[in-house]
Amino acid sequence: MIKKPLHNFHIPVMGLAYTIDSPIRVAQYGISSVISIIDDEIIEKMKNFYSKKLNLNYLSVSTKIDDYRARRITDYLDMVDDIVNEKFEAFKDEISKNKTALKSFMEMLPNTSELKDGLQNFLNRNELASTIKNFIETHLSPGSIDVNIMTKVDKDNFKDKQQLPVIYNDAHASLRGFAKSKLSSSMVLSAGMNPRLYSYIEEFNDFFPNESGQLKKKIILKVSDFRSAMIQGNFLAKKGLWVSEYRIESGLNCGGHAFATEGLLLGPIMEEFKQKKRQLIDSAHQLMIKALEQKGKFVVPEPLEMKITVQGGVGTSEEHDFLLQQYDVDSIGWGSPFLLVPEATSVDSETRNLLLQSKEKDFYLSNLSPLGVPFNTVKGTSNERIRQEKEKKNRYGSSCPKKLLALSKEYSLEGICTASKKFQDIKFAELEAEKQQLNDIEYQNRKENIAEKACLCVGLVNSAYLESNLEIKGEKQGVVICPGPNLAFFDQEVSLSKMVQHIYGNDDILGDKNRPNMFINELKMYVEHLKKELNGFTENITNAQIKKWNTFKQNLLLGVEYYENLFKESGFFRKDIYLMNQLSEYKLEILEVEIPKI
Repeated sequence: MIKKPLHNFHIPVMGLAYTIDSPIRVAQYGISSVISIIDDEIIEKMKNFYSKKLNLNYLSVSTKIDDYRARRITDYLDMVDDIVNEKFEAFKDEISKNKTALKSFMEMLPNTSELKDGLQNFLNRNELASTIKNFIETHLSPGSIDVNIMTKVDKDNFKDKQQLPVIYNDAHASLRGFAKSKLSSSMVLSAGMNPRLYSYIEEFNDFFPNESGQLKKKIILKVSDFRSAMIQGNFLAKKGLWVSEYRIESGLNCGGHAFATEGLLLGPIMEEFKQKKRQLIDSAHQLMIKALEQKGKFVVPEPLEMKITVQGGVGTSEEHDFLLQQYDVDSIGWGSPFLLVPEATSVDSETRNLLLQSKEKDFYLSNLSPLGVPFNTVKGTSNERIRQEKEKKNRYGSSCPKKLLALSKEYSLEGICTASKKFQDIKFAELEAEKQQLNDIEYQNRKENIAEKACLCVGLVNSAYLESNLEIKGEKQGVVICPGPNLAFFDQEVSLSKMVQHIYGNDDILGDKNRPNMFINELKMYVEHLKKELNGFTENITNAQIKKWNTFKQNLLLGVEYYENLFKESGFFRKDIYLMNQLSEYKLEILEVEIPKI
């Protein structure tokens, strides 16, 4: 019997380590969460931390052994699975014997939950513990221990100056680590298509259906539009691989890296997925059958389950329910708000206090990332403070101890990170050579663009080290954090139970704050993004660029029109008296945006 998920929300991956042990913290309550598995060093540290804390017998994996990255990941995931299962068994035992604990758990379940109704019936009839335990055993399941691989972080690796085979690339090794683990869960692939990595999935049987038509390991693709989903899904289907979930994320109203669409807004994107889901399923299934037959593997006559989920900027139970009902989605990602829940995420006290105190103006889209992709962050982090102190002494760049983002081949075939001292020293030398040809503003802008890059490999894991009191070796880097702008409206540290009750509308941690609707917030960001791009464009304008801007503007106007019709017809958001006025104001603002002509 396949048990239904207990919840209709999940905790997405956050940074390299903010959700590094979230399953250990929340899975026993049926809450699914996602671990980043790209950084084997933090994974090894956390494995050793829990092994010591819980008296487990997991051994350290030295960097000197062959394939240590994958082995570290496999060991950690196996350990997390062991801990989660043990905690889950203890939790089931507790709620079957302790009515107070059972009631507390029931408060965290969705109001529409059949499990909640069933447990309430047992309480009303004052059933024996053994009867309740039977029911719990049949209906309860832990949250999924899912993993995330950012496909762009797939650096070539070298040993003794010799390039290693592709399977030792960072993302490839991470994939292998998950594939060899005993987990039965999902791998989230984010940041776009990596054909080499996608092809490597074929090497592992757990990603193919077994004789019962079941997948031990599933693939989730994080996408920003339907076209991308269709292309990537069909690419994998031709290899006999099934995408079990498309996780749609707002391009700008999200945490971490922001992959902006060409003005396509979340509502219209979700509508397209709703209307064309059958097309996505049928197309992939036909291709998958052919591939499975050719490979001599078990063929599934009917399409496997395909979920559609969404995340990015959700902040109220009303928005949560709207997405579930309007677009028939299976689950909704609540990311950044969980940074304020100590029971759920690994965040040090200084950084959490910063998030609590920060206002809307403090959250911004930066150029911190060495990937060259806009990156959501907040002002006042310890990393920002340390970098500013170094810059006063004319010291720039990181020592680059991990080299996960050493992807630039501009000066070395082995790759250099643009946040490293080595890279920035070269760039500053080039800038000084050109200084006479630049005015002061151009010079300062270029200097700032070089220096702004932050060492994410270290900055995004330091919070977990600090929270767990683990030693931080090497150069002082501070903490980088990547919350979505929606976090500006959350200013309380809350318990896990309180946050979950907020999601389901049984509590309210926002109060009467003047928080715009999530769709309005995203629209605002896209209008600002277009204006910023137009104002900051310094290259020669081509017909192709003009066409791109016009498409962007037209997509925004079509999005506004879609929302106008949607909100008139929907019973949701009726209390938001400003909604239609805000749409009208942004429509005028978009119409006033002038696209240049050649």
